[in-house]
Amino acid sequence: MSTNGNEAPATWLSRDAYDRLQAELDELIANRPVIAAEINARREEGDLRENGGYHAAREEQGKAEGRILYLKELLRTAQVGEAPTADTVAPGMVVTIYFDEDADDTETFLLGSREIASTTDLTVYSPESALGKAILGGKAGQSCSYTAPSGADIKVTVVKFEPYSG
Repeated sequence: MSTNGNEAPATWLSRDAYDRLQAELDELIANRPVIAAEINARREEGDLRENGGYHAAREEQGKAEGRILYLKELLRTAQVGEAPTADTVAPGMVVTIYFDEDADDTETFLLGSREIASTTDLTVYSPESALGKAILGGKAGQSCSYTAPSGADIKVTVVKFEPYSG
C-alpha cells in the first residue's frame, strides 16, 4: 500500500462495507436536486442575511458535497474483498494486543477504516491512529509504544493477528 505521493493509500474494505458506502454515495448524489430545490425555495423567501432556512440548506449542501468527495475517493482507492494475509500486522487484520503495564489486559480489534465499524461488533482502529501506526508492520510478540491523546506513552505487545473474516 505504498503511494507515489499523488495517491491516497488504499483502504481495505469488506464487500459489505463497500456496498453500504456505495449505496450511501448513490443516495447523496441522487439527493442533490432536492437540496438545490430547497436552497432555491429558501432564496425566494427574501432577505438572505436573516434567512435561517436558506443558510441551513446551504450548510446541508456543503456537508453532503464534502461527504460525496470523501466517499468517491475512499471507494476509488479501496481494496475490496478478503482481508490481506501477511506475516506482519496490516490493515484488514484482527489484532490482539496486551498493554505492557498489565499483561492480563488484552484488547482485540480490527485494524481498518472506521467506515467498516457498522458492519462488525469489533472495535475498529484506523491504521493512521496512534495505536495503528505503532503496530503496523509488527509481528506477534513484538512490543511497541505510542503516545495517547492524553500525552501518555503507552507500551503494547502484539499477541496475535489474523485476516478479518467478517
